[in-house]
Amino acid sequence: MHRKIAVAIGLSAVQERCVLAHEVEHALADDLGCGVGLNAAHPRGIQQERQADIQAARKLIAISDLAAVAQWADDVRIAASELGVTERMLRVRLHDLNGEGWPWPATSKTAG
Repeated sequence: MHRKIAVAIGLSAVQERCVLAHEVEHALADDLGCGVGLNAAHPRGIQQERQADIQAARKLIAISDLAAVAQWADDVRIAASELGVTERMLRVRLHDLNGEGWPWPATSKTAG
């Protein structure tokens, strides 16, 4: 069986990168999609969406890159831009790591 991933036109390069990473995770997990009757409101659909987001965020945002940006970026929008991801994808990664938002508490701007 061949599966196809379609990405909407008109997305920014960052949006396209994040959407594609998310959809690839669905394909790797062999998830059923809304095209075959499972919609995002279904409990299994919600779990699949959450897992695709988490796995995509883990692959798109390395902890070392996140730590480097956290040393100087004081805003989630700036951090996401520097990391080449959407703010939403950065928030997913942060929540996966520590359940909190920006600034990422795993770093200290005053530590030497």
